[in-house]
Amino acid sequence: MRKLINFMAAAVLGIAAIACSSPEKMAEMAENVTVKCEPAVLEVIGGEINATVSVTYPEDYFHPKAILAVTPVIVYEGGEVKMEPYMFQGEKVEDNYQVVPSAGSTVTKSVKFEYVPGMENCYLELRGVVSHKKDQIDLPTKKVADGANTTYMLICKKANLPLKADNYQEIIKQTEEGQVLYQINSSVVRNSETKSQSVKDFLAAVEAVKAHERKTLVSTDVVAYASPDGKEDQNAKLSDNRSKSAEKAFNKITKKNPFGVPVNVTSVGEDWEGFQELVAASDIEDKDLIIRVLSMYSDPAVREQEIKNMSAVYKTLANNVLPELRRARFIANVEYTNYSNEELLKLIDENIDVLDETALLRAATLVKDNNQKVALYKKAIEKFASANGQYNLAVTYIKMDKLADAKAALAKCADDADVKNAKGVIALLEGNNAEAAKLFKAADNKANLAIVDVLNGDYKAAAAKVAGEKGFNAALIALLNGDTAPAAALKCECPGAAYLRAIAAARNGNADLVKKNLETAKKCEKLAARAEKDIEFAQYR
Repeated sequence: MRKLINFMAAAVLGIAAIACSSPEKMAEMAENVTVKCEPAVLEVIGGEINATVSVTYPEDYFHPKAILAVTPVIVYEGGEVKMEPYMFQGEKVEDNYQVVPSAGSTVTKSVKFEYVPGMENCYLELRGVVSHKKDQIDLPTKKVADGANTTYMLICKKANLPLKADNYQEIIKQTEEGQVLYQINSSVVRNSETKSQSVKDFLAAVEAVKAHERKTLVSTDVVAYASPDGKEDQNAKLSDNRSKSAEKAFNKITKKNPFGVPVNVTSVGEDWEGFQELVAASDIEDKDLIIRVLSMYSDPAVREQEIKNMSAVYKTLANNVLPELRRARFIANVEYTNYSNEELLKLIDENIDVLDETALLRAATLVKDNNQKVALYKKAIEKFASANGQYNLAVTYIKMDKLADAKAALAKCADDADVKNAKGVIALLEGNNAEAAKLFKAADNKANLAIVDVLNGDYKAAAAKVAGEKGFNAALIALLNGDTAPAAALKCECPGAAYLRAIAAARNGNADLVKKNLETAKKCEKLAARAEKDIEFAQYR
């Protein structure tokens, strides 16, 4: 009797189990199905959203004759994107789908979606449809995860695009010069030399320097020489004696009107450098041969002998060149104070034609309006055929997102590393990451290669390329690798840096710093709109 009772009880429980696992019951009991997602917050990496979803079906949930289609769906502002459904079947279905036993099971599947704008404010859900015979029943939708994080998209693609140097000098070194000549083997300064036209011109030039509001006399050099004929040791002694007599002559001619600056006295010895300059500037027929001899031999005695061997030439040298090297030079060292930034800005409006190439290039860096920068670079190109101005014009066009104009400007530049890098930035902005990487490698620009790594989702490779660097992109790359410190330490008060600091503060749980930095970041309309949807700040809204 007891066996019969037990058998009937088991039969009743079996019928109950089948009833509980009917397709209708699968819908009713869907709340017992649990779902987990890794990552819990969706993230866009390399233009894709990838996640792993695990669904646990409890015991006696899955009907043995049911087929279940589960469709992962990203829902976002502006629409939704569906994957092809994953198909599952009960134990008694004769098909080729994955079996979920009535005893229960956990099923893990990957999901993948191409990012489209708007998905930064989205969620992932699973939609299930149970089929049994001719019936279809929709299961309640299961929300899986929120997202998606797009922080990597903050990377600045134009960050590493330096201008060519303007070579502008705030202080320009100048000299004014005169000289006295000596007779052969003499260190006596003749009175006629102290009253020569060279000395008169020198004194007049120094007086003009003193009267010039932008020029300052800083020191004077007295430099004595011997011509490179005769014995080297005797010429060295002769040069020393000439330096002493030249100093006395200098003090004499400036006694009534002292320069008031330090005087540096130097003895050079044999003046081979001056010899080469005078020969190169002369119309001597064999001057190229003489200069070649100078380059072939470093020993002064050998040089002299080789030149003397050219007997036809040596007489001309003795008469026209060597006497000019028996000398002492008076050199006034002058500093010219160039236009200040304020003066440059005023001159581009009032008297732009007085500006030389370097001044125009510097002025272009001072103005804020890109159209005005373009005008200044074009002026430098038109007036001075400025190669640096041509390249900087292209860079300015890139920063203005006028890529066609930038390409046209670069086409007129020599194809150096800077030009390759600029072309790489254009390729990057046009979405051609592979071409950009090729050009950045050719330009040996690791910082820009790191940008490509970020866009491709390889954050570790990017970090290796910017190791030791500072700035926005380096801080963002550190953030993408889990290090918030560089972003938090950014000093710039621009909206972009403030936004990055706000993300670091959010990840560190500092609500006050999130609020403070977002106030600055929101001065940029684009960042203000982003902040309203950014998953980084979800818990602070």
